[in-house]
Amino acid sequence: MKKIAFFACAMFFAFGAMAQQNPVKWSYEAKKVADGPAGTSTYDLVFTANISDGWYVYSQYLESDDGPVRTSFTYDENAAVKMEGKNLEDGHKYEGYDDLFGMTIIKFNGQPTFTQRVKITKPTTLSGHLEFMTCDNERCLPPSEVSFRFDLK
Repeated sequence: MKKIAFFACAMFFAFGAMAQQNPVKWSYEAKKVADGPAGTSTYDLVFTANISDGWYVYSQYLESDDGPVRTSFTYDENAAVKMEGKNLEDGHKYEGYDDLFGMTIIKFNGQPTFTQRVKITKPTTLSGHLEFMTCDNERCLPPSEVSFRFDLK
């Protein structure tokens, strides 16, 4: 009976340690860029990944889906919001062949930013989620989702 209790405690702490391992923390903000005619406004939606040393997140713009899960942004439908151009990426970028995946990849470490410009026709909120995968040089964690919500007024 003591062995079963010990095993149960060991498993509890092992799963707890894995659950607490979160090498990427996301923050986001809306930056007003311009006011337009008839109540329209332009915003930059800026997402920042704060990545622990030795870990990476992957670009939205990978050459194929055969490797890591690319970072992606999904916005809930909102008739008052129009996307302007594609989502831009900025930060410490590594682009090249990756032995872990056996393909050319684009990955970021440090504090990369992902920026989507939007135009709104009236004050609104925009919500959605982002999905990302993080790896170090030896292993990857399962893809994760982060919900977000912007008040665009």
